[in-house]
Amino acid sequence: MMATYRTAPWFQGVLLGGFCLVASVALAYGTKLTAPAIEQAARDDLNASLEQVIPASLRTNDMASDTVTLDTGAGKTLAYRARSGGKVTAVAYRVVGKGYGGDIVIVMGVAASGEILGVRVIQHSETPGLGDKVDVRKTDWIKAFTGLSFANTPLSQWAVKKDGGRFDQFSGATITPRAVVKAIKDGLDLFAANRHALLDETDPPAAAIAPSPRSLS
Repeated sequence: MMATYRTAPWFQGVLLGGFCLVASVALAYGTKLTAPAIEQAARDDLNASLEQVIPASLRTNDMASDTVTLDTGAGKTLAYRARSGGKVTAVAYRVVGKGYGGDIVIVMGVAASGEILGVRVIQHSETPGLGDKVDVRKTDWIKAFTGLSFANTPLSQWAVKKDGGRFDQFSGATITPRAVVKAIKDGLDLFAANRHALLDETDPPAAAIAPSPRSLS
């Protein structure tokens, strides 16, 4: 009789259900235990990225906790604000370029004046030895944007040299730097269009920097 009920379909179903229940409980418990560590690791990665594009001298706050959501037209993006003495000194946010191998995710820091403080590519699938030169771990190419703004760089110069701009392209990989330049320029447009919300300004300054014309993108 023992052998009979062990081979019965209902017994096999109950046994399988029991295993699934135990596995589910173990998974839930494991997730509960590891969730704080995962969240902390994600926060550490975020802070590391922000620290690369905004100097420590410009912030006394926790940027990861001081955010504002922007509407890019293509979706929402989160901007992180650096403060000193309660005043917003700089902001950082992600922009995305369409490279040869797919999306190129970039984090850029912009001072309250509209000047780029730093840019880093944090994710890409570009060709090793060619397009991956946008990664600061490969070359210093990305550092050429530091200190630039719409105020000191004519709109016509926001392109690779092959397209009449000021930025170097890579031999055999023009698509990648072109995508990064455009993404960063779009990032400055985003700052200009959302300047007052980003900087907590109530009244527009007399000489606010206007976004570049879309026709020049």
